[in-house]
Amino acid sequence: MHRHGHFRGRPGFRGHRRFPSREDWLRKLEEYQRDLEQEIADVADVIRHLKGDQPAETGTV
Repeated sequence: MHRHGHFRGRPGFRGHRRFPSREDWLRKLEEYQRDLEQEIADVADVIRHLKGDQPAETGTV
């Protein structure tokens, strides 16, 4: 049986790295950390608002 489009060479290798480089991992983890820190700050703001520690927003921009 003939397979069309059969890839010959290393399994799992299609012209790109199989695993991200160290720099890619570092960049993605730092971005994820910033996202988590922003989410923590947002949750803390909501908690302060619900506890009444923060005056209600007037809605003006």
